[in-house]
Amino acid sequence: MTLMPAALVLPLTLLFQPLFMPAAASVVREAVDAAGQAPAEQAPTPPDAEEDEFVPRVGQEGKDVVWVPTSPELLELMLDMARVGPEDFVMDLGSGDGRNVIAAAKRGARGRGVEYNPDMVRLSQRLAREAGVDDRVEFVQGDMYEADVSEATVLALFLLPSNLERLKDRFLALRPGTRIVLNTFTFNDWEPDEQQRLEDGCVSWCTSLLHIVPARVAGTWRLDDATLELEQNYQYVKGTLRRGDAAPVPVTGRLRGAGITLEIDGRTYEGQVDGNMMAGTVDGASWTATR
Repeated sequence: MTLMPAALVLPLTLLFQPLFMPAAASVVREAVDAAGQAPAEQAPTPPDAEEDEFVPRVGQEGKDVVWVPTSPELLELMLDMARVGPEDFVMDLGSGDGRNVIAAAKRGARGRGVEYNPDMVRLSQRLAREAGVDDRVEFVQGDMYEADVSEATVLALFLLPSNLERLKDRFLALRPGTRIVLNTFTFNDWEPDEQQRLEDGCVSWCTSLLHIVPARVAGTWRLDDATLELEQNYQYVKGTLRRGDAAPVPVTGRLRGAGITLEIDGRTYEGQVDGNMMAGTVDGASWTATR
């Protein structure tokens, strides 16, 4: 979900209106009207839909977001970037018609969508049955800010920065290596690890951004006979290495999930983080650090 129809390009001042504010829906409606598209326009009705079946409207107001679906082309790019496969559990918050989770299930993954609108939940369940993946996914009615995301190995989301900021601390507490793949919008100060843009005629909502939850390495470590002090800003680390009374040596580095690379005194330390231990190789030799 996000705040506008996929075919509509709006000024940035409109894009970043907080979606949880009551005024957001009226802003969207005014913008849609200005572009000459009726805000009540419905998504295409499936040929076999019964008259009483719920059909969502692009731009319809929700509790925290306004519904706009991710295009199939961008969705496939998002899942490609997150490397979604049968071993994954994919979650979507504000899951709308369920397409993110259903598309992941077609790749063999399991998943769960959390959606506040019960009509959208029932629609998602029906579409999952029609796609033949209802044995691998579930859709539940609930508040995305209260959803348990601890089982997720991938989060596939279309939310605004205002929504993402409220969820960020919970995401950072997930297992290192958890992938968060986003449509167009990202966190205010957490840079993506990867970013790709759809070309070939894509006009709006064309960018996929991948964040990988980093291990937590800030603190004091013992590396051989030296003291390693690290500070962390998401996937970036810096600090010093001190041996005895010698002057401290600057340290820089980067995390990709549990993987870590440290540059120390012209040498590259590659390794993996496992709680309070890091281990890897440098110049063909093994190294270990403990905290």
